[in-house]
Order: sequence, then structure tokens, then C-alpha cells
Amino acid sequence: MTTRERAVFWTVGLAATVAALFVLKPILLPFVAGMAVAYFLDPVCDRLEDKGMSRTAATALVTAIFFIVMIIVVSATAPFIYGQIVSFAEKVPSYVAAIEAKAGPLLDFVASELNGQDKPGIGENAAQYAGTAVQWVAKALARVLGGLSAVADLLSLVVLTPLVAFYLLRDWDVMVAKIDSWLPRAHAQTIRDQVKLVDLTLAGFVRGQASVCFAMGLFYGIGLTIAGLDFGFIVGFFTGLISFIPYFGMLIGLALAGGIAVAQFDTIPPILWVLGIFMAGQVLEGNFLTPKLVGGRVQLHEVWIIFALLAGGLLFGFVGILLAVPIAAVVGVLVRFLLGQYLNSPLYHHGAEPPPKTGEEDQG
Repeated sequence: MTTRERAVFWTVGLAATVAALFVLKPILLPFVAGMAVAYFLDPVCDRLEDKGMSRTAATALVTAIFFIVMIIVVSATAPFIYGQIVSFAEKVPSYVAAIEAKAGPLLDFVASELNGQDKPGIGENAAQYAGTAVQWVAKALARVLGGLSAVADLLSLVVLTPLVAFYLLRDWDVMVAKIDSWLPRAHAQTIRDQVKLVDLTLAGFVRGQASVCFAMGLFYGIGLTIAGLDFGFIVGFFTGLISFIPYFGMLIGLALAGGIAVAQFDTIPPILWVLGIFMAGQVLEGNFLTPKLVGGRVQLHEVWIIFALLAGGLLFGFVGILLAVPIAAVVGVLVRFLLGQYLNSPLYHHGAEPPPKTGEEDQG
């Protein structure tokens, strides 16, 4: 098979895979979730196998413990989260009214100062539009959460994910060996090396970032609660959970907490406390948690992560968000590999002489 034929073969295979994923995306969620669970529980099963337990028994034990813990956590937190969401939805109109009352005169004053004349109604209109937008988002969210499709997705996730995770986890090593046997023999070791790099990158990012998100959720939740913000814990914990989206996650939480603070408090200091909590959180995350728990071995740039998450969400919805980081890790490893191949190829050097050594290099 020539180089051109191989290129055509892999291009057609990739296009067919993407097309199949796009067509089947309504039913992919439990399978993607089950695959993610199996991927992260496989090392635990391997350790139990090393201690003499059969693969089936290890899989049943690990899967049962994992989903029992998840059920306990969800059962313990779901009523509280649901109550907070309902209470927040009930208070949205009052928050909107408070923001309109406080922001309207300020915007009118700014407009009059900038234009040298009084333009009443600018602030009221802007605040009214903002309030309408908030109410529209709240109604849209309620429709999404209350739709039949959401119920069906939830049922499929609850019922199918444990089954998919169990069967994938039980046969994980068998599937890996089978796929390995399909690799082109001449390039098998190279492909294995790149897959290993993908595994290290993906595991390092996801496990480390999950720890960072959980820690930041607790930090923001406890901090906003102490500051006296309405729904402070749920807003803060939500901010931490979405902080895997660099910068945007924090900005979404800041906008939500800041809006509630402006509507709730009549003085400036409590609002500044809320802003200070987010500033302290960014210092804690950027200088301590992320370098310690994620580190530099991940090699996934923030801009690349943001692009992957947005593109995945746009094309495949929530399933695309789940697949975004793994695909970004794969593409990143492949790009670095191809770049290394190019830099070592005649196409890059093209007969050029290597650069002369400097005096410092000779001394070294």
C-alpha cells in the first residue's frame, strides 16, 4: 500500500467515524460515561487481579462499590441541590427587580455624563433587557430539565452506564490486546508509545483537574456562605465544578455570584467580599493547586482546552464535552509526534548545515 493509499484509507476511516458519532449522538451518553468509568477503574481491577482475584470478581466488586458510593452521594445531596435550585428560581424575579432598581439610575448617570445631557430611560431599558435575558435563561433551563428527552437521558444514564462500565471493565485487557493485534506490525511499537503518552496526558489532566475542581468548589462554597451570600454554597460549588474550563468557569461563577450580591446587599463591603473570594480563589488555584495536582506534564494549553470544549459542546452537546479533553489529548500527542518527525526529516533541513556551536556550548 502506497503512502497516498494509506492517507486516503485513514482519512476515510476518520470521516466515517466522525459521521457515525454525529448520527448516533442521541444514544452515546451512557456508553461514553460507562467507558470513562471503566477507564479510570481499570487500574484498581488490575491491582486486585495481581492479588489473586479473578477479573470478573474484581470487576463486580469495584463496579458495585463505585456505583453504591455514587448513589449514596447523589441521594444525600440531590434534595439539598434541588431545594436550592427551586428557591433560586423563585427569587429570580426579585433579584431582577433589585438589579433594575440599582443599575438603572447608575447607567442613566453614566450616560448623561458621557453625552453631556440627561437621557432618562437608558438604564431602565438596559436593566430591563438584562432582567428579561435572565428570566428567559431560567425558563429555557426549566424546559430543558423538565423535558421528556432529559428524563429519557437520565434513565438511560442510570440504567445503562453501570452495565456498560461492567462489561467494558471486565473485558478491558482483552479488548486492548485485540486492538493491539490489529496494529500495522511495522509501526506497532511507535503507535504503542504514542498511546502511552495519550494515556499519561489524559489521566494526569483528568485526575488532577478533578481534584482541583472539587477543592475549588469547597473553597468558593464555604467562602461565599461565610460572606452571607444567598445560595452561596451551591453557587460556589458549581463554580468549582465548571472551573475545568479555564477562566470561563470562574467568570461564569463570578457573574452569577456578583449579580446575586448586587441584588441582595445594599452596601459596598459585602459585594467587595464576594469579589475578594474569587480573587483569592484564582491565586490559590493558579499558584498552588494546579501546579501541585496537575503540573506541567499534561502539556494541554488552556486555549486548546477551551476550543476543544466549545467545539465538542457545539457538535455533540454534553457528550461532546465529555469527549473533548480525550480528543484534545490525542490530537496534542499526534501533533507533537508529527512535528518531531518533520523536524528530523529532510523536508525541514533540506540540505542545510547544522548551526555552528557557540562558545558557551564548546565550554559546556
